[in-house]
Amino acid sequence: MTPGSMEYTHTTDEAAILLVDDMEDNLVALEAVLGTLDVPLVRATSGEEAMKSLLRQEFALILLDVLMPGMDGFETAAHIKRLDQTKDVPIIFLTGAESATDAGYAFRGYATGAADFLTKPFDPWVLRTKVSVFLELHRKNRQLRRLLEGERDRLGEFALRLEAVERQLTEHKRPTEHGCSEADASGTGGEGSDGEGTGPGELARDVARMADALRELQRDVGAAH
Repeated sequence: MTPGSMEYTHTTDEAAILLVDDMEDNLVALEAVLGTLDVPLVRATSGEEAMKSLLRQEFALILLDVLMPGMDGFETAAHIKRLDQTKDVPIIFLTGAESATDAGYAFRGYATGAADFLTKPFDPWVLRTKVSVFLELHRKNRQLRRLLEGERDRLGEFALRLEAVERQLTEHKRPTEHGCSEADASGTGGEGSDGEGTGPGELARDVARMADALRELQRDVGAAH
C-alpha cells in the first residue's frame, strides 16, 4: 500500500452514506429523514470512528458535523481528502445556525473540500434533495467506471490476439535449412507477380505496432477512471 492510499477490507455494491456526529439525537434525526432513500446509512460518533468506517467500505457521500470533541469536522475532512481512495467522496458539512453566519467557518470548510453546507436544524426536504443528487452522481460515476473497465478489458484481449498473430507471422518468416524463409520455400513470399507486396516480416511489424498502440490505448482508458 502506497503512502496516502488504503485498501477496503469490505465492499458493497450499494451506495452507502456515512453520518458523522457526536450527538445521538442528530444521528437519529438524519436517519429518520434519509431512511426513505432506501440506502445503507452508517453511523460514526467521532472523526476517528469515521476514518475507521472509511477503511471498511466505499461511501457515496459523507454528512459531517463540524463541531465535535477531539478531531473536529475540518480535521476529519482534511484526513479524508489526503487519501487517494476517499479524496473524491463529497462531504456535506453540518453546522449550527450560529456558526453558519461565520465567514471563517465557510471559508475553512470549502478549503478542506466541502461540497456543501447545511445548518442545523435542517429542512428535511432540502437535506433529502441534496443527498439524492449526490447519490445519483455516484451511481453515474460507477456506471462510467464499469464501462471503462469493460472497454479496457476488450482492448487487452484484442492486443493479445494481435500479438499471437505477430508470433505466427514471425515464425512463418523463419529461415529453413535451405537458407530461405518458409514463405519463400513454399512460393508464397508475400510479393505479387509484379514483385510488389508486403511480406510476412513487414506484416508482423505492422501487427506489432498495432498491438503496441492498443496497449497504450488500454493504459489511457485505465488511467481515465
